[in-house]
Amino acid sequence: MSKVDRKLSVINGGRLIDGNGGAVTRNPTIVVEGKRIKAIGVAGRIKVPRGAEVIDARKCTLMPGMFDCHAHLAAYNAATFNNYRVAIFEVTPQLESFYVLFHAHMLFEMGFTTIRDLGRVTPRGQFTAEFCAVRDAINAGIVPGPRLIVCGRAIITNSHLDLVLPRAALRQPDMVADGPWELRRQTREQLRTGADFIKTSVSGGGGTADEEPDVRNMTQEELDAIVDEAHAFHKPVAAHCFTTQSHRMCVKAGVDTIEHIVFTDDETIAMIKDTGIPVIPTLSHRTDHAIEVRRRIGTPQNVLTKMKKIQPYTFESFKKFHQAGVKLAMGTDIGLDPEMGNNAAELEIYVKLGMTPMEAIQTATKNAAEALGLGKDLGTLEPGKLADVIAVEGDPSRDIRMLQERDNFKMVMKEGSIFVDKISNEKKYVMHPEPGSWKIIDNL
Repeated sequence: MSKVDRKLSVINGGRLIDGNGGAVTRNPTIVVEGKRIKAIGVAGRIKVPRGAEVIDARKCTLMPGMFDCHAHLAAYNAATFNNYRVAIFEVTPQLESFYVLFHAHMLFEMGFTTIRDLGRVTPRGQFTAEFCAVRDAINAGIVPGPRLIVCGRAIITNSHLDLVLPRAALRQPDMVADGPWELRRQTREQLRTGADFIKTSVSGGGGTADEEPDVRNMTQEELDAIVDEAHAFHKPVAAHCFTTQSHRMCVKAGVDTIEHIVFTDDETIAMIKDTGIPVIPTLSHRTDHAIEVRRRIGTPQNVLTKMKKIQPYTFESFKKFHQAGVKLAMGTDIGLDPEMGNNAAELEIYVKLGMTPMEAIQTATKNAAEALGLGKDLGTLEPGKLADVIAVEGDPSRDIRMLQERDNFKMVMKEGSIFVDKISNEKKYVMHPEPGSWKIIDNL
């Protein structure tokens, strides 16, 4: 065993939110050995190993590293482009890979230690190989970053995932597939490229110009084929859904997560609850603020109108899902809007719509880890689990908005290693500490 594996750290905090939803613990101590949590207790009642590095975070709340279960790190965020529609044609896949890392660093600094990305298509094809390269570089320790879970896409012609590109943009021959056997082949190709899971779309969407959200995107036979093929390789499937019809198709096919909350009814909610399929709400993308950001970066007016039209359905449906006890895991759909790094604003929306702050925190910790099949190692702070620990100034269980302020994050630890340190004398950052110092690329 190497010295790194044997490294001992002791974190003394002011409060502990362990992710299990219970009361906040005062004066906690967490003992970390190598990559995992060895012990958790109250200061003075837990043995501190000799020679351990002691981290004084007594002004902070200790929490599990957060998850965003639905992000788009390869999108051209408003932080660096005035007009994303121009960027679609001007940015090479090679440069786009740096966008992925840039945006991942933004989230990492804000306490997100795990990000499931829902993919990207460009006029040059799917972006899976490039995304896998960023993931692998982080895993190899070449660059720092959060844990990335990368998707490959099974896309039918004229579906939501096809129409994310402008209608006039060139498509690569292998970007779309139709019929069960073509979709099986495309799923296999994406998994061979290195995807961790498959994403598909079962209904239309609200953020593109040339479609309506209530259209059907594929047949049941096609969806069944995608799910069956991915599951044959022990890989999960995430499904973009806006309608009751698409939700019911997903229940029948046995998808692993349902993405988005828009239109619903009581019977469909009951079906989803009975199956236990987790739902990823993605409400940040539906706010007035997000719509205004989209307006500023060149989104067509008909898209803005569509986004505003579905907004009330989204928020009302979220309340129904929550009240019915459906498993909810935090995801933002963050990409072009609102701002990369401010993903925790999603949690404030949940609280405004009826969740307690602690329930909202669980959607980004325990619920999220379980939704992605990682609950054995992540999502809560418990002995034996991986030491993804963040230290936040203040108490998010009282004010969820504290998770939106970058300055509040005093430490970010992933698997026992500290990547953000604003506590000790030797400060450590993942990225430059002055957001906004970068140039707007198309500000010519």
